[in-house]
Amino acid sequence: MFKRLSEDIHCILARDPAARSRLEIVTCYPGLHAIWVHRLANRLWRSRLYWLGRFVSHLGRLLTGIEIHPGAVIGRRVFIDHGYGVVIGETAEVGDDCTIYQGVTLGGTRLYKGQKRHPTLGAGVVVGAGAQILGGFLVGENARIGSNAVVVKPVPANATAVGNPARIIMPAAQGSGTDAGKPGQPSEHCQEGQLDTQPLRDMLAAQAARSSPSEVSADQDSEFDAYAVQDGDTDPLHKVLHELIAHTAKQDQRIAQLCQTIESMGKKVDPPDGDQFDPERLNKLVD
Repeated sequence: MFKRLSEDIHCILARDPAARSRLEIVTCYPGLHAIWVHRLANRLWRSRLYWLGRFVSHLGRLLTGIEIHPGAVIGRRVFIDHGYGVVIGETAEVGDDCTIYQGVTLGGTRLYKGQKRHPTLGAGVVVGAGAQILGGFLVGENARIGSNAVVVKPVPANATAVGNPARIIMPAAQGSGTDAGKPGQPSEHCQEGQLDTQPLRDMLAAQAARSSPSEVSADQDSEFDAYAVQDGDTDPLHKVLHELIAHTAKQDQRIAQLCQTIESMGKKVDPPDGDQFDPERLNKLVD
């Protein structure tokens, strides 16, 4: 028992950069308290003390804001971060080393007793804040569920599910095997100094994917963030804007170089009015 308690504390120290000490974790982490209360409630439930197990679970819900049915199966080293609003149903199973953020629902879509109504999470699954996984299917090992995703079908191992309804993003090794459909990859016909329109095409393809969910390929090494905010700007629209800004900056540099060349030939070039340089004036000087 003490080994499992030590594992619970150590996994939080390893996964939460805000954790500073074991004392802080033991006293101030409701996700940890919810796991400990659930173990007691689950033991009572498996001993057929159903009312008592449910009552203990209810006390844990009042204490932590996390509702875990006493019949649910929770593995080892499961970390519920923040945790408020998490709901885990009766037939749900959470594998070892899973991470669950606040507002997550592991719910069911059926009302029949005695059936598998809630999802099963494989080992190492990360479920982002506000995600809803609904149904008695399997989420494969090391899969990642994005924030506010609504998942209603199985998720393969090592895949990522994002959106509502969720679409499955497979690792590159399991996808099409080409880089043509990856967001941010420059077109092979794009020459230096020209605006790459590939991000715009990626944005249109992403909009089409939202209306028709399908499996797409992605870089397996791309970093996943459960709060849907990544260090690298991966949004296609943002990429288009950045490309436009970079293209404008290059044009300004070339115009400045051209003005310097004209002045070196003995002709005076008046500075442009404001931030814009008049192309017609430049053409007249060149002629």
